[in-house]
Amino acid sequence: MADRFEISTTLAAMPNQVYRAWLDSEEPPFIGAQASIDARVGGAFTAWGDYIKGMTLELEVLLEPVKGGTRLTLIHSEIPDGMGEEYHQGWIDNYFEPMKRYFGS
Repeated sequence: MADRFEISTTLAAMPNQVYRAWLDSEEPPFIGAQASIDARVGGAFTAWGDYIKGMTLELEVLLEPVKGGTRLTLIHSEIPDGMGEEYHQGWIDNYFEPMKRYFGS
């Protein structure tokens, strides 16, 4: 059975700022690597060269306004069995921590 998890972080930015940065292909401001995204369900995406690539099947990212910014929650599913913890930590190290630095959290 494939692994699946839900993960959240709080960022010191408004939801619209986080949304724009999340889908910005011109300048991926928080990961420090080239990325591209066709910002729609069925659209293709790549990041870190071609290390990460795929197609957006669902928009399972929740941006909630909270005191001091935005709570970002996402669901990552269809992960190869036994790899969930590695992917979970990868979100923290490669995305959430850089996003916190970028937004001054």
